[in-house]
Amino acid sequence: MKGNEHSPRESRLGKREKRKKTNIVLNSLIALVILLIIVVSAKIFFGGNNDEALQADEQTASENERNENKTDNQAGDREQEKEDEEEIEKAREEEEQAEEEKKEAEEAEKESEENEKVVTEGGSSPDVEKTIENPAWEPVGTSQSGEHTAVYDQNAVDWQEMLQAISYATGVDQSNMTVWFLGNNGPNKSVGTISTKDQSEKYRVYIDWVDGQGWKPVKVEVLNEIN
Repeated sequence: MKGNEHSPRESRLGKREKRKKTNIVLNSLIALVILLIIVVSAKIFFGGNNDEALQADEQTASENERNENKTDNQAGDREQEKEDEEEIEKAREEEEQAEEEKKEAEEAEKESEENEKVVTEGGSSPDVEKTIENPAWEPVGTSQSGEHTAVYDQNAVDWQEMLQAISYATGVDQSNMTVWFLGNNGPNKSVGTISTKDQSEKYRVYIDWVDGQGWKPVKVEVLNEIN
C-alpha cells in the first residue's frame, strides 16, 4: 500500500517539472523573437540612415560634377570668345593695312602721273588757259568687243565709257559733271567739253580709242569759258 501512495505525488511532481521545462522553452523562444525584432529594427533604422547618407553623398558628388562641368564650359566659352575677338581684331588690322597700302599705291600712282604731266600755257584756241598732256594716262577699259565705231548716244555703252575716260583725265566725277559737247574728232577719236556743275572747272578733253582697251585720254585743255 505504501508503494501505491507515492505514485500520485510523483506524477504531480513530474507534471510540474514538465511545465517548468515548457515555460523555460517558451520564455527562451519569446526572448529570441524579441532579440530578432530588435536586431531587424536596428538594421532597418541604421541601414535606412546609411542609405540616405549614401544617396546624399551621391547627390552632392553629382552636383559637384555638374558645377565642375559648368565651370569648365564657362572657361571654354571665355577662351573661345577671347580667340574670336583676337581673330576679329586681326582681320580688322589686316583690312586697315590693306586699305592703307591701297591708298599709298593710289597716291604713288597719282604722284607719278603728276610728275609725268606736261603743262603748257595756252592751247588750240583763245578760250584755253593751259594744256595738259600726260604719257602715264591709260585706256579706261571697255566691255565692248569686235570692230569699234564711236556711238554718240547718251544711252549707249560707248558714250558712258567716253565719259569715264573724261572723268579719269580731269578728276571730275560724273555725278558732278555737265556735258556741253561730246562728238567726233576723227576716226576712233572724240572730243568732249565738260564742266563741274557750278562751272568752277571747265575742260576740253581729247580721247582716242584703243582696240580691246577702251578710250584713252591724250590731251586736256583747261578752259577760261564755255563757248
